[in-house]
Amino acid sequence: MAEIQKVGVVGVGLMGSGIAQVSASAGLETVVREVDRELLDAGVASIRRVLERSVQKERISGEQRDATLGRVTATLDLEPLAECDLIIEAIVEDLGAKNELFGALDGLAPERTIFASNTSSLTITEMAANTERADRFVGLHFFNPVPVMPLVEVVRTGATSDETLQAAMEFVKAIGKTPIVCRDNSGFIVNRLLVPYMLDAMRAYESGVGSIEDIDTGMRLGCGYPMGPFTLSDFVGNDTLYRITEIMFNEYREPRFAPPSLLRRMYLAGYHGRKVGRGFYDYSGDEPVVSDFVKR
Repeated sequence: MAEIQKVGVVGVGLMGSGIAQVSASAGLETVVREVDRELLDAGVASIRRVLERSVQKERISGEQRDATLGRVTATLDLEPLAECDLIIEAIVEDLGAKNELFGALDGLAPERTIFASNTSSLTITEMAANTERADRFVGLHFFNPVPVMPLVEVVRTGATSDETLQAAMEFVKAIGKTPIVCRDNSGFIVNRLLVPYMLDAMRAYESGVGSIEDIDTGMRLGCGYPMGPFTLSDFVGNDTLYRITEIMFNEYREPRFAPPSLLRRMYLAGYHGRKVGRGFYDYSGDEPVVSDFVKR
């Protein structure tokens, strides 16, 4: 299998724009695709903003910024992706939407092209089964924010070939990340361990073990975590976490993956975390304070 030199990224939201940026920064020609012009322009603008901040902080030069942007091609069509050696999907966490996308790409891309999904919880096997290239299909689970976080979970199914796995591993290393290999189970390694931890913190709060502030502080100072479970949930997005718990509970049918009632109420009420300014904490002031919603 030839070396990966041209990468396609489908979906340039928070994750997709980051993946495209690190790919282009590593010297790879990168094609980004979105479903409408507004989303496409916003994704490219996000890449430009992050690179500009890096220039201001003197992490890269202006020439490096311009070269990186010059390697990014934006499109509303799927056809330009057919030229890519690797296509990474970073769209909505919905199996039907992903299957529809990969089904269309399967008819466009040449045999050599590797398909990858950035899903954090859905199984790769289900997506690969919707194509004629299950042996050339992997999961590449990046972490947010992509330009900063060094880890990528490389997810192998029972059908993924050794050659495909090796190519995916080399790609991850080429863009400056550290790969770890995971079996294809919902949640992979990190979320399978991390999600129950966050849910247990919510159950502990519901049962009166401690306050939100004290549980967060305890895990930061007692375990050396960079942020406590409630701060982390707000950062990930409580809506995102809720959807992940539903997927993982349906997969494993274990109580530890079931969403606590508090998380479900926050999801329904729109307390989705930092991105909307309110979650377990209220972010409307100079410093976050515990939200009134969870106090009631």
